[in-house]
Formats: sequence, structure tokens, C-alpha cells
Amino acid sequence: MSSFAILGARILADGRWLDSHALVVEGGEIAAIQPADTLPPGLRAETRAGGHLLPGFLDTQINGGGGVLFNDHPTPEGIAAIAAAHRAFGTTALLPTLISDDPDVIARAIAAVDAAIEAGVPGVVGIHIEGPCLNPVKRGIHDASKFRLLDTETIDLLSALRKGRTLVTLAPECTPPGGIAELVRRGVIVSAGHSLAGYDDIARAVAEGLSGVTHLYNTMTQLGSREPGMVGAAIDLHLKSGLIMDGHHVHPASARAAFRAKGADELMLVTDAMPLVGHAANGFALGDVWISAGPDTLRGPDGALAGSNLDMARAVRNAVSMLEIDLATACRMASAVPAAFLGMSSTHGALAPGRRADMVHLDESLMPKAVWIAGVRA
Repeated sequence: MSSFAILGARILADGRWLDSHALVVEGGEIAAIQPADTLPPGLRAETRAGGHLLPGFLDTQINGGGGVLFNDHPTPEGIAAIAAAHRAFGTTALLPTLISDDPDVIARAIAAVDAAIEAGVPGVVGIHIEGPCLNPVKRGIHDASKFRLLDTETIDLLSALRKGRTLVTLAPECTPPGGIAELVRRGVIVSAGHSLAGYDDIARAVAEGLSGVTHLYNTMTQLGSREPGMVGAAIDLHLKSGLIMDGHHVHPASARAAFRAKGADELMLVTDAMPLVGHAANGFALGDVWISAGPDTLRGPDGALAGSNLDMARAVRNAVSMLEIDLATACRMASAVPAAFLGMSSTHGALAPGRRADMVHLDESLMPKAVWIAGVRA
């Protein structure tokens, strides 16, 4: 792979803005970030017309994109279509996310992610299995008939991925003692969601290795004066928490409150995206349920939110405006924080020498103009 440099844009280099600098790529990694006038002669250069060069976004919760729902197409081809749709919006690493389903579908999805990673499908770094060990009272759009207990067979299934990271969302109050600890022992990252767990339930789960909360505020117990609930536990116990910044899942004031309580390093932007990202349609089928697309939302027949049609570039723009933060902080929530959550900080989440050359160029309006994955223009 030939070496080249990118210049002409402000570079967010490991959290600092650099002007009049160039980023040098060699062999798919960032080799250097240096003043543009010190580049060696003859080095190929790509000159951007201003804007911002940022670390590529990492989304830990993508159910679909490009007209494809992962549950319906648990194949390497389905994963490739989903990843391609989200690349257009700056997502250079993702976890295809499976909504609660039957064991055979879960097994096929895990095998498909292994195959996609082995085949080098750009951006795929693992799988998020959201369910099936969830609380029916907080099922959201999930099909409760797919729910099951976290028994030995289910633990074997959920920990079967051979390549990449596995993230599992479960309801801690619905799991037997030691179940979370066994998943963590096998290398699974465990997050709480779709749950009636109280503070003490979450504290016990944290003692077993639970480290995250899936879509903070949504489908969980809320903060109260005498029972802190899962929201209070997420804040008090410093759990990294996904936040769907579409302005509908979480009121901007509630999002700001979480940001002020937790800070940028404990909140990660997620899309919870469904198939309509990068695909124009008026809705889609989720099992036997028709999900209708509104101007900014996806809803089931009962009016309940059903994932989102949010992309990560818009999530970053919304974070800047709704959280009232600067672009560098919003980008940290879209890249460095999820990379740390997945244990991938040595390779992903920042522009610095030695990291993968996963990058997105945004113009002055924060619209994506170019994307690179491992130094390859996507």
C-alpha cells in the first residue's frame, strides 16, 4: 500500500486541533502528523478544501442500513451492505446489532460476523447481541416470544464469536448469579438494557463485570429520590452508556443532564439505526410488525419508537447543538469512548501515529465529504 498525506483541513489529533498540518498514512496506519511544509518531496498528497479531519466514528449499535435489517439477513453480504450504508456517514467501525431472535438466527449472525471479519469487510469489528435475555415489561420493540433465560446453553451461544468483539445487552435481574461473570470470563462485554433492574441489581451485576448501559434512559428504570434506578446506577457507578441523540429517544435537557453528571468519557453516541439509513422507503417489516417512517422517527403500530433512522454524522451534529458542546468533545463520544468501551483504544478512536488510518472529513457544516478505512478511501 503506497504512502500518502492528507492536508488542507484542521486535524483533530489525539484531542487537539492542528492547523496547517498534514496526516501521513503508511501501510494502513497513521505514520505521522506534521507541519504541512515539512512533507518530503514526491509524497502523494490529497488536499482537502478546509473542514475537519477526524477519527472515524465507531458505532456499537447498528441494527441495519441500506435497506437491510441484520435479523433478516444474518449473512456476510447483509453485513457488508449495512456497513457500506453507514460508511457514507463517517462510521468506519461498527458492531452489527441483532435484535432478540431465535437461537438458530443468533448462531447464523455470529457465524456471519466471523466470516465478514475473515473476509475483510471494511469496518466490521464484532457483534452486538441485544437480547434475548431481556425483561418482557421493558421489551420495547423486541418480540418477547424470543426471550430466554441465560442458561449454560445460551452462554455458550452468546460467547461463540471467534473474531472481533462481542457485546451482549441483557436485563441483569433476569440472569442467574454468576451468569454475567461467566460471559465476561469468556471475553464478552456485557451491558444492561431493556430492564427493570434497580440500583442494587446493577451494583451486583457490576461486581460480576457488567461495564455498560444500552441506550441510556430508554427501556429502563429511571432516577428517583429513594430508588436511583438504572439511570442513577449508570451515573453513580460510572458505566459507559450509549446515548441516542436524535432528539426523540432522549429530550435534549435530559441528555444535557446526563452529560453534566457523567462527562464525555462515560457517554458514547450510538445510532440504534434501522434499515432506512441510506435507503429511501416509508417503512419496513420487523418480523410481523410494520415499522413506519416519519420525518425523523421510526414507530411501531402502537406509536412506540422502533430504533432510529439516525446516522453518526447527524448524531455528532446533534450532540454539538443539543448538548451545547464543541466538535472535539462530540467526536470523542463518537470515537474514543466507544473504542475504549470495546478495548480497542490502541488501534481505534483517535488520530495519532500507530493508530489505524480510519478517518472522516467533515466540511464546515459538519457534513461528511470523505471517509478512509485503514487508509483506503471508501
